[in-house]
Amino acid sequence: MIENNQKKSKGGARPGAGRKSGSLTKRTRQIAEAVATQGITPLEVMMKVMHQLYEHASNIREEDLGEKESASEARIKLLNMAATVGRHAAPYVHPRLSAIEHTGKDGAPLQSGVLVVPSAMSMDEWEQAAQAKH
Repeated sequence: MIENNQKKSKGGARPGAGRKSGSLTKRTRQIAEAVATQGITPLEVMMKVMHQLYEHASNIREEDLGEKESASEARIKLLNMAATVGRHAAPYVHPRLSAIEHTGKDGAPLQSGVLVVPSAMSMDEWEQAAQAKH
């Protein structure tokens, strides 16, 4: 029940109201601009670390390790570290497949199918059968 001194509220979602999704806050924008002016981004650091770990793993020799672990164990550890860093950097480098619109020729939907070729058919018979369907 609405009392006389209260106005009826028009609450709820309204078109165009509020901060747009994906927009940066003032603080986030300031941080991003400061990082960009310094010349190196966190993504660049991650990529450099990943490449260095990967390269170091390929350069490990048995005589460099001593008796603690084998070269293959050390390589595996370094490659796992490189893969972990790469996993964190990947979303910034490679878009997810769901974010990419897949279309066929000239924007048409993709077409897929399975062509089963019996072994009893000769190549000529197969080509004739395939041409008849198109």
